[in-house]
Amino acid sequence: MAKALITWGGWDGHEPEKVAALCREILIHEGVEVEVVDHLDCFADQAALEAVDLIVPIWTMSQIDKQYVVNVSEAVARGTGLAGVHGGMCDAFREQVLWQFMTGANWVSHPGGDGIKYTVNICNSSSPLTAGIKDFEVESEQYYLHTDPANEVLATTRFPTVTWYHTPNGAVDMPVAWTKRWGLGRVYYNALGHHADVIDHGPAREMIRRGLLWAAQGRKAAQDAGESLADYASDLNNY
Repeated sequence: MAKALITWGGWDGHEPEKVAALCREILIHEGVEVEVVDHLDCFADQAALEAVDLIVPIWTMSQIDKQYVVNVSEAVARGTGLAGVHGGMCDAFREQVLWQFMTGANWVSHPGGDGIKYTVNICNSSSPLTAGIKDFEVESEQYYLHTDPANEVLATTRFPTVTWYHTPNGAVDMPVAWTKRWGLGRVYYNALGHHADVIDHGPAREMIRRGLLWAAQGRKAAQDAGESLADYASDLNNY
């Protein structure tokens, strides 16, 4: 049985406890054994992190010990999956650049705040993470992120929806969901989820369900492919 660790906390406005409960529900329904905690000390033991198949962080903003981030990074590099949503993963631990590198982005703004109506455009790809899912509308925060060009983008949204200082730069397609690799591990992110009710139904929920499961399967996929961490890291202590 696959095992997942969900840890929640940080800014209450993103309903971290409710989002944690939703992720737990999704994973348990898929037969995953889930532990849920409301602290970051679960990141203190690298070996324990390596023993789970998936880590789901739900910590908007907040601060974290650098060694905890290193421990998560090393566990993911060795095959543990990492998956999250909205500010709980890509507006977390802003001072920790290793976290931003690993997750693939850093939040910088949401022009117009909550309640913006916008379209999530599914990218043309062969990814099973989006197969059969059509473009859909949401009413929530529209995240503007500084993203890693190495991300495999699964969905985008068109900016600007709201006129603001960035508007003179012209329209851009901002990533909403993506995957990336971190050593042997798989990383999945979805920018939806300002409140739990944005992602508890419809295509948003289905995207997140697939992303959680995909990330949890990274270790097995790496083993089946005969991959080794030595293939990707020349200096494990060079941060």
